Amino acid sequence: MTNTSTRFTIVGSGYVGLSMATLLAPTHPVTVVDVDKEKVAKINAGISPISDKEIEERLSSGKMNIIATDDISLCAGSDYTIISTPTDYDTVADKFDTRSVESVIGQVNTVCPKTTIVIKSTIPIGYVERFYRLGLKNIIFSPEFLREGRALYDNLYPSRIIVGIPSKDKNLEKKARKFAKILRRCSLKKDAEILITGSTEAESVKLFSNSYLAMRVSYFNELDTFAEVNGLDSKDIIAGVSSDPRIGDNYNNPSFGYGGYCLPKDSKQLLSNYHGIPEKIISAIVGSNQARKEFVAGQIIKNLAGRETVGIFRLIMKSGSDNFRGASILDVMDILKMQGVKMIIYEPALDAPDYNDCAVVNDLQEFKGVSDIIVANRTDAELEDVKEKVYTRDVFGRD
Repeated sequence: MTNTSTRFTIVGSGYVGLSMATLLAPTHPVTVVDVDKEKVAKINAGISPISDKEIEERLSSGKMNIIATDDISLCAGSDYTIISTPTDYDTVADKFDTRSVESVIGQVNTVCPKTTIVIKSTIPIGYVERFYRLGLKNIIFSPEFLREGRALYDNLYPSRIIVGIPSKDKNLEKKARKFAKILRRCSLKKDAEILITGSTEAESVKLFSNSYLAMRVSYFNELDTFAEVNGLDSKDIIAGVSSDPRIGDNYNNPSFGYGGYCLPKDSKQLLSNYHGIPEKIISAIVGSNQARKEFVAGQIIKNLAGRETVGIFRLIMKSGSDNFRGASILDVMDILKMQGVKMIIYEPALDAPDYNDCAVVNDLQEFKGVSDIIVANRTDAELEDVKEKVYTRDVFGRD
């Protein structure tokens, strides 16, 4: 039965927004707002515009109380308006580009001034408190902890639900608790821990969590670099290290560097927030990732050994994904390009003859035949017949 007592508007239909919409829509009316009319049309037709098995199943079921639109004025009457627009990292300004969030805040307060704004976009530390002190008294922050391609699953089985309120505002605390309890009721983990914190603390949790994960990736990548240079079996070393229950085996499979939507930009933003504060680890995390990409590029050139063509097998970061924004292989390719290395790309998610000045060859057999060395951030059974050509640091065969 649909609960009509609490209405939601969600602005932005990427992984965060659409997973939140499909989490809430079985029991609450949800309006999804996006400027992309093609996405709007797909959602209204019960088709997911992103690759996520659970989201696809829910949307296609016909049981979702969702209306998608490009008209933000339709948020009028919503109890909560969730902002999940992208906040890419601006390398020139050395901080998140939050203009999309601010634009939505302005529009929402014009057409629906009584709604409670919940920011789900990743933002700098202190962002919500600053808006609150400028007079915006209807804003809270709730960090998301989602994996690309498993976003709805991670909302259905949340590790924790955190909502941050500015200035210990009692009225906002009540709304934050209500929001958190709705998320838990809509999940399949009815004992999920709820944490109500200050908004600045909640923003810090998000950035420190992702920076820790980036640190783990970097640690095992540096272990792998040591093993490769010294001719050691990286898999055996990592298995031995990870057997310690205090360490465990998460985020321990070597790669060409951490990438994707969150880890690169969140670790850089956290470092920016450290301005004037003593630190060594956070800057090392950012620097280590660049060092890893440069090392990988150097190894590829070494393995090429005078031959001509490097084949890049997939640009996506992980299996089940349909995008490659922020993928570490892109930076590796840039380094190779500066060294004059000829590259071709195999990427079924690309419908174009070329990408970034490299030819796209999506006939797999042709790709294998033309490539002198095949570079794969993650291995695949499709490469088994040419494994002698493959350069990868994927020692466990998983994301």
